[in-house]
Amino acid sequence: MTSQRRTPSRIRPDNRPGPVARWILVVAVSLLSNLPGLSGGPAIAQSELCHSAAARASAETGVPLQVLIAISMTETGRRRGGRTEIWPWTVNMEGAGRWFDDASGALDFAKAGLAQGRTSFDVGCFQINYRWHGMHFASLEDMFDPDLNALYAARFLNRLQSEGRSWSEAAGAYHSRTPEYAARYRETFDAHFSALETGGPVLASAQEAIEQQNPALTALRVNTYPLLQRTEGTLSLGSLVPLDPRG
Repeated sequence: MTSQRRTPSRIRPDNRPGPVARWILVVAVSLLSNLPGLSGGPAIAQSELCHSAAARASAETGVPLQVLIAISMTETGRRRGGRTEIWPWTVNMEGAGRWFDDASGALDFAKAGLAQGRTSFDVGCFQINYRWHGMHFASLEDMFDPDLNALYAARFLNRLQSEGRSWSEAAGAYHSRTPEYAARYRETFDAHFSALETGGPVLASAQEAIEQQNPALTALRVNTYPLLQRTEGTLSLGSLVPLDPRG
């Protein structure tokens, strides 16, 4: 994202979390003991892993939960059982997207691509690009981790939005630096966001995925962040590519 290089490691918070974020993270510790590993498990259905990760990333960074869920729906959403389901074990390899039943299948596929010299692929709930951002993670396994994937995406979106973009424009820039591609992406993102804004079942499931683990989180409301503000402007930054092209 920048020209600065550092030793790859599990991503860390840029700043000390505020009081609310600290409270959420304390509660999250109790949840993590019940969360499945990358292979999934009964504690939370695999289709809910992205919802839960988005909720935690939202609490950590302040990015609206609606924005994060809408991004994940745009990136990994598929229709199953009459609803749009976001999926953590998704890989887009050079333009071809695939959904896998579990983490091992997705990871094996991504590693096979790497062995063939194919480095341009996106992984996880928020489709982080390996070529441009793999160096910011300790391993490919970490890139698939729903929490690390969501937190990285949220920080990137925060940076885009803080430069004067609306959340819709930030979403477009997250996808592509090319205006026509960004505009098409925004159409899908805006449609998902509008549906979530009405308090639909997909957004509710993100809250329920955590509340079912600990009722204390009922007090956390997901509709307290600013809504989208549409503004005019030309998008210039690319989707999950370095902010500095030399980076």
